[in-house]
Amino acid sequence: MRKERIYVCHTFYHVYISVLKECNLPLEKRGGATLVLSTMSNDFGNLKERALRSGLFEKVVEYHEKEDSCFPQLQKYHVDRGNIVINMLARMIYTKMLGKMQEPYIPVDFKEYKDIYVFCDSDPIGYYLSYKKIYYHALEDGLDCIKHYDTARYDNRGHFELKAKLASWNWIFIQNGYAKYCLDMEVNNIACLQYPCEKYIEKPREELVAGIREEDKHLLVEIFMENVDSLMGQISQGDKTKEKVLLLSEPLCDLKTRERLFKDIIEEYANGAEVFIKPHPRDLLDYKKLFKEQIVIEGKFPMEIMNFIPGIRWNKVITVFTVPDSIKNADEILFLGEDFMDRYEAPELHRQNDAI
Repeated sequence: MRKERIYVCHTFYHVYISVLKECNLPLEKRGGATLVLSTMSNDFGNLKERALRSGLFEKVVEYHEKEDSCFPQLQKYHVDRGNIVINMLARMIYTKMLGKMQEPYIPVDFKEYKDIYVFCDSDPIGYYLSYKKIYYHALEDGLDCIKHYDTARYDNRGHFELKAKLASWNWIFIQNGYAKYCLDMEVNNIACLQYPCEKYIEKPREELVAGIREEDKHLLVEIFMENVDSLMGQISQGDKTKEKVLLLSEPLCDLKTRERLFKDIIEEYANGAEVFIKPHPRDLLDYKKLFKEQIVIEGKFPMEIMNFIPGIRWNKVITVFTVPDSIKNADEILFLGEDFMDRYEAPELHRQNDAI
């Protein structure tokens, strides 16, 4: 008998959405899903054990997904030969080879599952499922991320309609709803997307949050937070007369520029406040060493989890590109965006939608 559901996650946010989806099911249908944690770009620490302990998942497995850079024989297919026909022929070979080369690292038999949910199918898992002709559901990588960076159209700018047609025949692969074996692409808000895709289906994240029970909120905190008391201790320390500002770090530009960028943000938008920095799980900047006057929040978890912890309230939350709409415990939210980022790197490096 086929198993019901499996989720392939690359980030803590992906796991967060997977947990919300499971918590929106009737109690009798919970506990049978499989959670796959890709180690390709993220260190999940001991999240595997905590997710298993929650009882929401029957199985939690690691997937040592391999980027195409791990296979030197694939690199020749990235060369632009100046002819779209020759380039497409090379891409057809690349598409099948990358999928085939993932096979030794796949930790489960995906054909055993009725519903396969894949976050960020632009990663090799998308190529593998298409190579094996296995149907799956795609989900957006982050909240409204396609609005700010439509990777499918940016990666395939120039003759996009032709490339999309080839992808629909499984001759090449395009992520985010254009692949033949992608059944649909779940997004938060279709109205905010500039370019349509017939496979987009809208599933507002607010509905997922509203659909969980009070007990599920505690479960979310237990899954993602190793030490809530430590976090609350950090937040309660300091000058009670000052405003509390949360700065969400992001793995932007090079480390030296990143340090200057976040110091500028503090000086310009949080001067005189008590600043808490929540490092992004993939941000390698040493904030404890470089930002000694600020409080660096310990632990790796999605920012949304702080919504479920009583007693946490921010006067202001500041982000550069992280979409902050899901933060509900702040008086003010400041999204700096592309105009701010133009100060620190060439605009074309982050204004990808302008190049489509």
